[in-house]
Amino acid sequence: MTLPFSGGPRPVVTVIQSSPDVPLDRFGEWLDADLRVVAAFAGESVPAAGEVGDGLVVLGGHMSAYDDATAPWLPALRVLLADASAQGVPTLGICLGAQLLAAARGGRVQVAAPPGRESGIVDVRWRPEATGDAVVGDVAALADGRHSTPQPSMHADAVVDLPRGAVWLASSAMYPYQAFRIDSAWGVQFHPEAGADTLRGWADGHDDVDTEAVLSAYTARQAEVEAVGRTLAESFAAHVRATAQEPVSA
Repeated sequence: MTLPFSGGPRPVVTVIQSSPDVPLDRFGEWLDADLRVVAAFAGESVPAAGEVGDGLVVLGGHMSAYDDATAPWLPALRVLLADASAQGVPTLGICLGAQLLAAARGGRVQVAAPPGRESGIVDVRWRPEATGDAVVGDVAALADGRHSTPQPSMHADAVVDLPRGAVWLASSAMYPYQAFRIDSAWGVQFHPEAGADTLRGWADGHDDVDTEAVLSAYTARQAEVEAVGRTLAESFAAHVRATAQEPVSA
């Protein structure tokens, strides 16, 4: 278990929110940092990489990674992700955030990917490359005998080509790129932050999703789901703290 930060100022983590109903949710409690939320959907400006503080989290959203007409802040957000990941800023992209990260660094996202919508509780299978990883290593250590952990999911777009130099960390039965790392950034296709109420709202918004089946699966594995989400949040926060405390070379 990661201990709360003590000694020195709390690290600052900027959070970019692209849809009003895709919030930090449980990460608001689990991320031990000074969280500064930028409501991009409400017109707040996306900062530059040098303005985010000690870390960056980019949340999901209902638009595609290329939907600049609907979400005019996406070009600036892709630039931010490219710069932050290349400049050593600890960064976590979730769902749309992961897709934006992949696109920003030269990968490819397919809109309405042929396998269809991945919804409910998904078994995320961790690859050997996840072992010992600074952010997802502790999550992979929670995996069962099939090397998988359960996590909420709700997406139809997907990363289909990783950026050059990215490390592939996890997959699922439906979509291969459930987690990856590139330089100082991690992308996860699943939703470690999502609790039952948030998941219900998303499921209700899709005619092709059985809300009650989603919630039943969540309830059946709630303890595991929450343990994985909390571990990921705490590991990311610990990595942000450790990076912020590294001496700056001359």
